[in-house]
Amino acid sequence: MSLKKTWFGRKKRIDSPEQLMHGQIPQHVAVIMDGNGRWASKRGLPRVAGHHSGMKNVKKITIAADELGIKILTLYAFSTENWKRPKDEVDYIMGLPVEFFPLEIEELVQKNVHIRMTGWKEGVPPHTLEAVENAIERTRHNTGLILNFAFNYGSRKEMTEALRGIARDVKQGVLDPEQIDEQEYAKRLKTSDLPDPDLLIRTSGELRISNFMLWQLAYTELFFTDLYWPEFTEGHFYEAIYEYQQRIRRYGGL
Repeated sequence: MSLKKTWFGRKKRIDSPEQLMHGQIPQHVAVIMDGNGRWASKRGLPRVAGHHSGMKNVKKITIAADELGIKILTLYAFSTENWKRPKDEVDYIMGLPVEFFPLEIEELVQKNVHIRMTGWKEGVPPHTLEAVENAIERTRHNTGLILNFAFNYGSRKEMTEALRGIARDVKQGVLDPEQIDEQEYAKRLKTSDLPDPDLLIRTSGELRISNFMLWQLAYTELFFTDLYWPEFTEGHFYEAIYEYQQRIRRYGGL
């Protein structure tokens, strides 16, 4: 019972962001948006219908995060391992940015949202890249919430490339091994200019990190819920923030 309470949070009803304003608001929230396909399958729908519903939920949670004053919302949208899925499903996911951004970009611009992508462009279809890069360009000068899509991203690859860069600099004599510390390593990651997440939310009931920000999550608070991403509402998001506010972050100290 205590384990379930620790992982899945308290059953407190939070209906509006005003109920959270007296507590500490996390600066950076990351979300593993899991369960789209299973949500659809349980309703007798094709898996791609779940991805479409999940895409629509992005806007709702983004607005909720913005209203709370959260500075960064990172959404794990597509991993380097997701290429192993059936081609028709991958093709459909690659088409979602082409549909999503043209529909929502004007409102995101008005809300001063700044869109980013953390991941690799290699292998991503041109039409997908064009949609993402256009959205990034349209919001480049916005100063509000950073909406960061982890797209074609995998933490082990990220960490391996960082190590390779350090080894290359040592070999070339531009970096002394004695200079290698946590700061030197972290600045070579794709999130080098972002603070580490304060809170990680994972939907769908899975209790794992799935190769997501393995370095950055060292002291992140974790919140897991049985809800699939398409059914994860603003109210559930507020409840996750409430759970975060009840915790004491010691970072290894007392």
